[in-house]
Amino acid sequence: MINVSIAGGTGYTAGELLRILLHHPEVNIESVISTTSVGMSVSDIHRDLIGETDLVYSDTFKNPDVIFLCLGHGLSREFLEKNELPAGCKVIDLGNDFRNQPEFGNRKFVFGLCEQNREEIRKADNVANPGCFATTIMLALLPLASKNLLTEDIHIHAITGSTGAGKKPGETTHFSYRDNNISVYKPFTHQHLEEISNTLISAGNSNLPQINFVPMRGDFTRGIFASLYTKWNGTITDDEAIAYFKDYYADSPFVFVSDKPISLKEVVNTNKCLLHIEFHNGYIHITSISDNLVKGASGQAVQNMNLMFGFDESLGLKLKGSAF
Repeated sequence: MINVSIAGGTGYTAGELLRILLHHPEVNIESVISTTSVGMSVSDIHRDLIGETDLVYSDTFKNPDVIFLCLGHGLSREFLEKNELPAGCKVIDLGNDFRNQPEFGNRKFVFGLCEQNREEIRKADNVANPGCFATTIMLALLPLASKNLLTEDIHIHAITGSTGAGKKPGETTHFSYRDNNISVYKPFTHQHLEEISNTLISAGNSNLPQINFVPMRGDFTRGIFASLYTKWNGTITDDEAIAYFKDYYADSPFVFVSDKPISLKEVVNTNKCLLHIEFHNGYIHITSISDNLVKGASGQAVQNMNLMFGFDESLGLKLKGSAF
């Protein structure tokens, strides 16, 4: 058993992390940290955990083997500056503080995309969890990048649920705005573009073309549906390309290539990413779907934890999906 602490324990990613870790056979949750809810029951905030846990929020950790940082962007650095962790304590950051700037003090963070950096993560003491949009997009493009096949502009339209904006309500996140509504935000400038580009280049696509990414807000709570296309140079046949995708992810317990078109509900509440590939008029078109709170955040964080501690990669992550 390993002792786990969670910092920033009241938000959506922390709630999802708790739901997974409470049923993980190798985990003891020793502390859930919140500066605003000290002394309150965790189930008072995460109401679906009534009857699941007696944990109470605290203002500090005890002696964790690993700490998950579920803090607002920019706050993970502040937390590590203010708190001296026990010797040997590993860190998994779910924010964006270390994805593109991996060195911090005497810590060096490994980018936690398991399907690309599995062996580096096994040896890591610090992991920067990828972003949700980034995960869904990178997993769609990694096989092509590894063969340097991304040579023309990449076009991406992707839509995310409201939980992707975090728990704090805002003008574009509350019910009356989101319900029966879809809108574009941060077109061509989204913060995940940097980690996407860095990952595809490191995978082998040295001369990466322009990525035109248009994110959208959806009128649903969770999940990401990404539609990607680029010109197909035909270096390998269409059938060979699909076979290569399947072979690339053959050892991944959570990424699957579907021969049939896919829809978002097939991944909600799971740690899966599903891909579907088609070819049209000289273009390759890929659809990629994942749950932004699970594979896009807390599930992937647990997957990283499993690798860091030598557990089976899928331990605690064989979650029940919601088909309807």
